[in-house]
Amino acid sequence: MHKRKLLVLIFVLGSLFSQGQEIQARLSVITSKVSTQIDKKVFLTLQTGLTNFLNNRRWTTDAFLPSEKIQCNFLLNIDQDLGNNVFKGKLTIQAARPIYNTTYDSPIMNFLDDNVVFRYVEFQPIEFNENRIQGNDPLAANITAVLAYYVNLILGLDYDSFSLRGGDAYFQKAWNIVNNAPENRDITGWKSFEGLRNRYWLAENLNNNRFTLIHDAMYAYYRSGMDLFYENEDAGRTGVLNCLTFLNTINTENPNSMFLQFFFQGKSNELVKVFSKANTDQRTKAKDLLTKLDITNGATYKQL
Repeated sequence: MHKRKLLVLIFVLGSLFSQGQEIQARLSVITSKVSTQIDKKVFLTLQTGLTNFLNNRRWTTDAFLPSEKIQCNFLLNIDQDLGNNVFKGKLTIQAARPIYNTTYDSPIMNFLDDNVVFRYVEFQPIEFNENRIQGNDPLAANITAVLAYYVNLILGLDYDSFSLRGGDAYFQKAWNIVNNAPENRDITGWKSFEGLRNRYWLAENLNNNRFTLIHDAMYAYYRSGMDLFYENEDAGRTGVLNCLTFLNTINTENPNSMFLQFFFQGKSNELVKVFSKANTDQRTKAKDLLTKLDITNGATYKQL
């Protein structure tokens, strides 16, 4: 049973009969940099097809109520026409997780993938087969492979936030996509040698036993941290602080790992609010850890 039932116990019985999909995604395609010679209607068709692909596909075997669906946003910004119906762009992925007994959604993913290449001909089928990820045309298959990869990461992070190691199956699915990803001279992001901050390394971190504390950190941040704020702010802060301690251990043992950068994107303001009312010792410890772990947002943490 999906771990969100911990937060909506009243709906347990109903959820057993629910057949709704797992995510509620909004996908937008931006084409302001694409040649005006291309009929932009093609991209509206693409937007509709990809939205349906995300929202209508069953990604798990669990049953989700409408209120349990994971809220996601995908922004595909196409900035190059490579010819022969091949396009290159950037994909922004955002997903959030509701915090217990509040109307607040905390980000679980806020990431920019800056190298997405794919082929699309209007009305071509939007397909993805876990057993044949390459498809008949690697360039056409790459866009659904990328989206399926991020959906599985979102599911894994969400499940991890409700149950320790709850997301392992979905991280493994993402890793399977990496290992069987479409291959073409124009496609990048799936290989270890193509950079230090790409799809390969993110999935590698989430599946590598050297980074097992990632999962402890996710559970501590959300289930033992943010979810407790309604009942006990001090306990909630302690949980979030435990998360930072786990992340610090990861950073010490594996400096410059991709997950650390990934985790903090979109969280700096939230973390400042979490610790702004903490006692002096907690606030000082949090500030020291945050300025060390999330250098990019160091100026934000000075507010503490």
